[in-house]
Amino acid sequence: MIQTIRKAWGIPELRKKIIFTLLILLIFRIGNAITVPYINKGALALQLESMGSTYFGLLNTISGGAFSMATVFALSIQPYINSSIIIQLLTVAIPALERLARDGGEEGKKKIQSITRYTTVGIAVLQAVGYYFMIKRYNLLDTDAPGIWAALVIIVTLIAGSSFVMWMGEQVNEFGVGNGISIILFAGILARVPSMISGMIKGIQTWSSIRSGALTAEGLKASYQAAYSYYSEEQIQTMVDSTMSGAISPLGLILLLVGILALIVFIVFINDAERRIPVQYAKRQVGRKMYGGQSSNLPMKVSMAGVLPVIFAQSIASLPITVWSFIGVPQKGTVSYSIYQAIDTKSVVYMVVYFVMIIGFSYFYSSIQFNPVEIANNLKKQGGFIPGFRPGKPTVDFIKKVLNKITLFGAIYLGIVAICPLIAGKLIGNNSVAIGGTSVIIVVGVALETVKALESQMLMRQYKGFLE
Repeated sequence: MIQTIRKAWGIPELRKKIIFTLLILLIFRIGNAITVPYINKGALALQLESMGSTYFGLLNTISGGAFSMATVFALSIQPYINSSIIIQLLTVAIPALERLARDGGEEGKKKIQSITRYTTVGIAVLQAVGYYFMIKRYNLLDTDAPGIWAALVIIVTLIAGSSFVMWMGEQVNEFGVGNGISIILFAGILARVPSMISGMIKGIQTWSSIRSGALTAEGLKASYQAAYSYYSEEQIQTMVDSTMSGAISPLGLILLLVGILALIVFIVFINDAERRIPVQYAKRQVGRKMYGGQSSNLPMKVSMAGVLPVIFAQSIASLPITVWSFIGVPQKGTVSYSIYQAIDTKSVVYMVVYFVMIIGFSYFYSSIQFNPVEIANNLKKQGGFIPGFRPGKPTVDFIKKVLNKITLFGAIYLGIVAICPLIAGKLIGNNSVAIGGTSVIIVVGVALETVKALESQMLMRQYKGFLE
């Protein structure tokens, strides 16, 4: 990877693209440091810390912590991701959109992209309004916030920030390197690495203090009450619970680091894995020349759907607990609280539902991206066939059979990667790694895709130089 980047830097045209991409990322990070007015940032961060494993936790991870700090780019690219997923689903469901995507050519792609942009703005409006009402619901506005003006400023700023992030992603697509949206997503997650390292160090220190008896829940609560007298009893208890649950033993930290490294190796291995179906092309004579007769293969990636099933499954599976957190957590000892605990994002029920939904969405996205009937027809038109299977329905059935097996393996792989951090957090008593699996998949996947994009750009320029 480092060698590829070094070679790309030596090509003037690619160097400009890399510099442009880095400048866009710099603007993105600057935007993540500019806060929205009229919001109590400290109270908001504390509130979202208690919702770390809900959908709000996922938004905060994707935005690089901007969601909890109430910055201009707090919504980040999440509206665009949701918009892309919705339009992709509608393209399958609505024949007019399907025809536009399949037969519209470059003009059709531009129209779909335009629809995606408008949908992104619409979703950003909904999320910005929801963000404001969440802040208002938990009394996270500044005491001097001027009513309707504060609401207008917060909502408009968040919508503008999300739209600007979408524009930056499109600029990277056109003038930079790799997929712009993926690059911004990558940068946002990677920006949390320093805070993750400091959190691990703090966790060891907390564990050491608890083990020596220097730190107790009662003493910690008393110190917080003295330091944060303006916080409510519930907020103080949340801070105490967060600090105590953040303790991690040295052995637990070693196991966690080994697990992360093993996860990265596993993801890299599966990301490049593919099933190659042999294809033979029949010989045919055109005039005096003989064409065909060569052997090829039909590659089918194991991780065909990427990280989308994980993001979509997590969004839906955590929706009940997110809504419940939004309207208020029930009191302990009640039936409602027992139900709340049963469907909490750290419960076994949630893990099972999450795992099943990942498998379901993996099959759905694979069926969208890989159409066996269309592949079989294309092979037939080009004079190709799979050895041992006649063109037509037998070929379609064989491709479907292989696709189902590949998709099942890829879905189980995604489920394991997503569930492992939840189980690890439960075993070591630290919930800060709840969304770690999703983050690792995104970071590793985007890094590999960007390196491949650089390699293809270099290869294209080598051919260009040879032809000139």
